[in-house]
Amino acid sequence: MSLTPETPLPPKGKGKALRPVPMLIFGSRWLQLPLYVGLIVAQGVYVVLFLKELWHLFAHAFDFSEQQIMLAVLGLIDVVMISNLLVMVIVGGYETFVSRLNLQGHPDEPEWLSHVNASVLKIKLAMAIIGISSIHLLRTFIEAGALASGKSAYTETGVMWQTIIHTVFILSAIGIAYVDRVSNMAVDEAKRAASH
Repeated sequence: MSLTPETPLPPKGKGKALRPVPMLIFGSRWLQLPLYVGLIVAQGVYVVLFLKELWHLFAHAFDFSEQQIMLAVLGLIDVVMISNLLVMVIVGGYETFVSRLNLQGHPDEPEWLSHVNASVLKIKLAMAIIGISSIHLLRTFIEAGALASGKSAYTETGVMWQTIIHTVFILSAIGIAYVDRVSNMAVDEAKRAASH
């Protein structure tokens, strides 16, 4: 669990030595390190995919119709949004569940990192997934214009299910945000009661 800005840091050198079992359990968080390194490799693959799609768009800029260019650009935006999601998971997840990055004062420190915790990370991830789903749904709607001619890769049922799934993503994000707000209100109320 990451520290919030109001959580004081323990004094250096005054840490209590852990017994072997708690030390093993606490140290097991480092098993996640290869997972985050793997996500960095996956992001490298997305960079290659982005460059490939960008080259494809550039090579066919004069051959493509406006709709084809729009779909290619939406594909590029989709890759960027997935890459942003990867950065949030890598940086936020490592900071929250493995170890602090100690970026305080660094000019490139992400603004959201100073107040990241598991709850904030969940909401940010839900919003990113909704953004990615929105891009996919927009591409589907653009391509679904050819449904009547039978030249579309989508069916009416497929478009309907994509819309339903996107709506479920939105409702899930609203539910996560609501539960987070209620739990934060309960914590704040408990702090106020304890201070009186």
